[in-house]
Amino acid sequence: MPAVTPTAKGSGMLTLVAGGVAVLALVSSGMLWQKLSHIQEQLARQSADAGAQAVEARTIASQAQDQARDIAARQAVTDARISETTLQRTQLEDLMQSLSRSRDENLVVDIESAVRLAQQQAQLTGSIEPLLAALKSADDRVTRAAQPRLAPLQRAIAHDTERIKAATTTDTPGLLVKLDELVRQVDELPTVNAVVVASAVGAGKTAPPLAAEWWQRALDVVHQEARKLLRVSRIEQPEAALLSPEQTFFLRENLKLKLLNARLGLLARQLASARADLTAAATALNKYFDPASRKTQSMATLLQEVQGQMKAVELPQVDETLAALATAAAGR
Repeated sequence: MPAVTPTAKGSGMLTLVAGGVAVLALVSSGMLWQKLSHIQEQLARQSADAGAQAVEARTIASQAQDQARDIAARQAVTDARISETTLQRTQLEDLMQSLSRSRDENLVVDIESAVRLAQQQAQLTGSIEPLLAALKSADDRVTRAAQPRLAPLQRAIAHDTERIKAATTTDTPGLLVKLDELVRQVDELPTVNAVVVASAVGAGKTAPPLAAEWWQRALDVVHQEARKLLRVSRIEQPEAALLSPEQTFFLRENLKLKLLNARLGLLARQLASARADLTAAATALNKYFDPASRKTQSMATLLQEVQGQMKAVELPQVDETLAALATAAAGR
């Protein structure tokens, strides 16, 4: 057998090692290549997925942009409508406030006119009823209006109403009725020099009996005729006895004129003139008319009542209400 040298043996070992290394390298390369292929496939799939997702994302983004533009357009329309609604609401509120102010102003003007007219009527008639009625109507209208800015006016109306009710005034309608009654009674008054009715003279005496003597009957007739011709009475004012029937007529008419002048003075609120006319009428009544007559006494009593009731009392004013109306009209 041939002999193997150590050099050849080492070369074979090297060849085997090199072959093994080569095989290992080849196997490793194959495995690496397979792994790379697998990675490439994953990368390709991921790239495809990423591309699909990118396309989907772009689609979604496009839809989102479209929706955003749609929403923006709708928002713009909504904002425009809101602005228009806000403007309309502002205009409506201004209109309502204007109408409310106009209504309040008209209410204040109407109440002021009614109160001033009632005050003039009260001054002409001397009665507080027109003022009370006007203030009550004004209070009812202010209550129905239910405006806080008119609360001071309502308080002023209440104060004036209480003050007017507590005031003492002349009962003008009652005095006018009594003056009319005095004028009516003038024609029924007997004057001081009035002739006694013949039937009243000797009414209490009985006729003489038929059996009396003729001369007695004759004396009775003469006596009765004498009583008709002669009348004895006491007259304090001599000029009252000298009144003729024509003068008596003018005396009654003059007395009526004095009473009518007093009536006109009362209506015109000229109480001093009315009292002077009543005093003159009372003087004429006591001077020219029979004080013993019941009619004269009744008229004198009624005349004294009228003089006593005719007081110089000023009618209450509604200054507080008028001031509150002026303040409300000024808008304060």
